[in-house]
Amino acid sequence: MILSNPAVVSVVVMVGLSLARLNILLAIIAASLVAGVMGGLGVVRTTQVMIEGMHGNLETALSYILLGALAVMISSGNLIKVVLHKLVGVMDKKATILCFSIAFIACFSQNLIPVHIAFIPILIPPLLHLMNRLQLDRRAVACALTFGLQAPYMTIPAGFGLIFLNLLVENLNQNGVPTTLSQVTGVMSIAGFAMLVGLVVAVLVLYRKPRVYQESLEIQSDQSLQLGWRDYLTLLGIVLAFVVQLSTKSLPLGAFIGLMVMLAGRVVKWKEMDSFIDEGVKMMGFVAFVMLVAAGFGEVLQKTHAIADLVNATSSMVSTKLEGALLMLAIGLFITIGIGTSFGTIPIIAAFYCPLCVALGFSTPATILLVGIAAALGDAGSPASDSTIGPTTGLNADGQHNHIYDTCVPTFLVYNIPLIVFGTIGALLL
Repeated sequence: MILSNPAVVSVVVMVGLSLARLNILLAIIAASLVAGVMGGLGVVRTTQVMIEGMHGNLETALSYILLGALAVMISSGNLIKVVLHKLVGVMDKKATILCFSIAFIACFSQNLIPVHIAFIPILIPPLLHLMNRLQLDRRAVACALTFGLQAPYMTIPAGFGLIFLNLLVENLNQNGVPTTLSQVTGVMSIAGFAMLVGLVVAVLVLYRKPRVYQESLEIQSDQSLQLGWRDYLTLLGIVLAFVVQLSTKSLPLGAFIGLMVMLAGRVVKWKEMDSFIDEGVKMMGFVAFVMLVAAGFGEVLQKTHAIADLVNATSSMVSTKLEGALLMLAIGLFITIGIGTSFGTIPIIAAFYCPLCVALGFSTPATILLVGIAAALGDAGSPASDSTIGPTTGLNADGQHNHIYDTCVPTFLVYNIPLIVFGTIGALLL
């Protein structure tokens, strides 16, 4: 039965424990153990498989640690403060514009300058003072950031978007649905529009009312906001970090080069380096470990064949297009919420969804839309996704933003509901 499937039970356990405010790291470990034991691995073997599976996110974890240190070093100077001081003057009493601007800036992190969540610890914490002054509900900002982290890779064939869309093309072709990148890009624009609707609803409807936060950050006075030579070296370090990351496609290497340039240029003193690394670990270390454990959870689900069994079980239950569309999207939502990655969901579901779509008479564009949205569903709202953990890391810099109730729940509601609606209607009409 579906309700006794290890993937279903373990994801319910993880979400339930998270909503009960158990630390997400512990919730994922508990869910992994539940899945492993139910799948017949036993407690000891499940733990081993989980640890072995962590290697899938090792590069990501190292990137976050180094980028955390880089962010702390950058924020120690006046470069970001000068930019933010200018922004305060422009955005004063314009909370809505600030929110949409953050979403716009976040979009660049997926395509133009593909650094994913690396910009958040640099940009967001210094902005909290302005948000507090505007009484801007940080749930709206969390939705704006998640939009920028997810919508571009679903729709724009550049950076992370090129990886996601090419992965979609390859898996569709391998499973009997011939398609091209241009066709996939055109169809997935429907998903991007659904995300845009969610963003507008979040900023202009659900979270537009003022919300008061305790003020704990300050922006320095005009007299102290002047760029010095260390700030220009900081800018050079940032540029080199981006250039190296783009040219080598290695985020850890780019972050390391940026750190070394700033250290060699004495942006910070040699004897102070340990404290900056410590602060970087404090800022991003938790995110790194959550991503590692999430990869381990995904490995446990793979070893128990829980996801394959779940997709097979649901596939045998459908007989109409409407039933098929809704079930495929629902299962995709469940899988991605559990493992926290849309990219990893595509290969899991394509092998089962493509034959099912053909059997139910879905067209190629409809199949593209169903598989693409089913994979992306749950990235917004998943406690284990970097699309939610990243925004929380920045917005909770002063301890006033809850990961589950201020990031995961709002982003789940405003994005997954329109994605399901647009995905279902689009698949029936295409």
